[in-house]
Amino acid sequence: MSEPIRVLVTGAAGQIAYSLLYSIGNGSVFGKDQPIILVLLDITPMMGVLDGVLMELQDCALPLLKDVIATDKEDVAFKDLDVAILVGSMPRRDGMERKDLLKANVKIFKCQGAALEKYAKKSVKVIVVGNPANTNCLTACKSAPSIPKENFSCLTRLDHNRAKAQIALKLGVTSDDVKNVIIWGNHSSTQYPDVSHAKVKLHGKEVGVYDALKDDSWLKGEFITTVQQRGAAVIKARKLSSAMSAAKAICDHVRDIWFGTPEGEFVSMGIISDGNPYGVPDDLLYSFPVTIKNKTWKVVEDPDDLCPEYSLSKVKIHS
Repeated sequence: MSEPIRVLVTGAAGQIAYSLLYSIGNGSVFGKDQPIILVLLDITPMMGVLDGVLMELQDCALPLLKDVIATDKEDVAFKDLDVAILVGSMPRRDGMERKDLLKANVKIFKCQGAALEKYAKKSVKVIVVGNPANTNCLTACKSAPSIPKENFSCLTRLDHNRAKAQIALKLGVTSDDVKNVIIWGNHSSTQYPDVSHAKVKLHGKEVGVYDALKDDSWLKGEFITTVQQRGAAVIKARKLSSAMSAAKAICDHVRDIWFGTPEGEFVSMGIISDGNPYGVPDDLLYSFPVTIKNKTWKVVEDPDDLCPEYSLSKVKIHS
């Protein structure tokens, strides 16, 4: 069996983490042969709740969990990390726009970036989930200058999965039958969900989503707004933000970093925009279609084919 890897989850007493931690511990993310030292970080007032989470993880009796550490101290949490999943942030409430979260979260992610810089391995993979995820990820990245920019990514996989699910529902297939949707831009209501290159498996054959649906007005209208506003719709219905679906998306995102993307498929991920072929300015944290191999992402570089005129105009608007 491999040496244990050290994995941090921040905001570990929160609802997303509660849906996430079991999947990490049972091998669904890093594989069934990868032992894990799981580090749980939250703020001091949440330590009582975190103790309960720790007890539950112990009671799961998961053989891959070699140790579980619950802490409110950054020097303990960020030490020698292989993977940092930064879930904790100022939460979004009903009626709150992500821009309202910006000020409080800049401070949090500057501190966490500095802690990564000081304590973590330089090879650490950093996944930012806490909103506004793109801005928070860029803030953390800039606060950890000795860790490669390419090691930082933010979660737009939830939006990617939402787009797949909407197409699957419309066509009466499963989401696994849909691939190569793209989320451009921010994890926010300004994102652009793009299915111009997406494929769906129908009757044993792969066909383009536009050809399969034959409903351009829905794809350019209701589909886009549904995906863009899905987070707000969940908050309105649950009075809480997405948790189960967010945790699943984190698992998908991290698993693809760890094991790579399947041949012929790409996924959406918020990454540093430097040198991209789509005209998005450098030094942004922006969601692109990527393939992943050997724990390294690569932007899908075929803009003429990948971005028809309508899609390319939307990409430039949302940058």
